[in-house]
Amino acid sequence: YVHFHLISPQVQRSAESVVLLDIFVSILSLNLSEPAYGADIAKLEYKLVAGEHGLVIRVKGFNHKLSLLLQLIIDHLSDFSFTPAVFEMIKEELKKTYFNMLINSEVLAKDLRHVILEHGKWPMIQKYQRLMKGISAESLLSFVKAFKSQLYVEGLAQGNIT
Repeated sequence: YVHFHLISPQVQRSAESVVLLDIFVSILSLNLSEPAYGADIAKLEYKLVAGEHGLVIRVKGFNHKLSLLLQLIIDHLSDFSFTPAVFEMIKEELKKTYFNMLINSEVLAKDLRHVILEHGKWPMIQKYQRLMKGISAESLLSFVKAFKSQLYVEGLAQGNIT
């Protein structure tokens, strides 16, 4: 198991930044689905998660090929690109996801509790409102550039790793 947490101060600046991180992670996962198919066949697993302070990369599997999968993820992260159609599709999916979270009372209560207890946590309603106002592809590209320019990386490796 290898986990990396890419932390950036850009993430918690505004509700828009949190939404942009969600869009970024979704597009990155979509971009990786085809090139990482071989890794899935070889029983290597990966997961990209939009965390509270940045991107979490989790990979697990046999250690002799794990570095190749991690390198593939890093390559796609450094050369991030997308088409306008993919951007619009991910935005629409995220709108549905946020809306479904807002109409679920348990999720909404948990979100409110986190907003009260955690400094810098943006409520789901503000993220949904920001997404509904509209987010441009240019703002995503500038966010990704700023995100990558101010990274702090934490890592954890567990198992037979050299």
